[in-house]
Amino acid sequence: MLNVGAITEGFVLDHIQAGMSLSIYHDLKLDQLDCCVAIIKNARSNKMGKKDILKVECDIDTLNLDVLGFIDHNITVNIIKGEQIVEKRELHLPKEIKNIIKCKNPRCITSIEQELDQIFLLTDANTETYRCKYCEEKYKGPKKIR
Repeated sequence: MLNVGAITEGFVLDHIQAGMSLSIYHDLKLDQLDCCVAIIKNARSNKMGKKDILKVECDIDTLNLDVLGFIDHNITVNIIKGEQIVEKRELHLPKEIKNIIKCKNPRCITSIEQELDQIFLLTDANTETYRCKYCEEKYKGPKKIR
């Protein structure tokens, strides 16, 4: 049995789809932080069969819940303080996402004006479809940011 120690303050991302923890690690830009991170891949799960878990010891304000909700709103976020779970947060699809995905329309104003924010609005929660605020280009598909 693998034993990963407790964290003093930070968060644990649970119920990550098996095999997705490393891409979430990069999408949350955890590779740019100087903090302790444990990635557990393919852990046994009664609910999912297999799952990934991320344990991150850092200030909780560094976690962008909009990015995480966009990637997979079924992930459980456990907030840790004093080595105890003090809060569990549920994720939701964000109604608006900013600078997470880029518009693929070459005629979009965001392609020309590089300093303009890339803003997408949720148009259909059932199909998880977003549209560009500027040109109405739709984004639907796998939750891969890059």
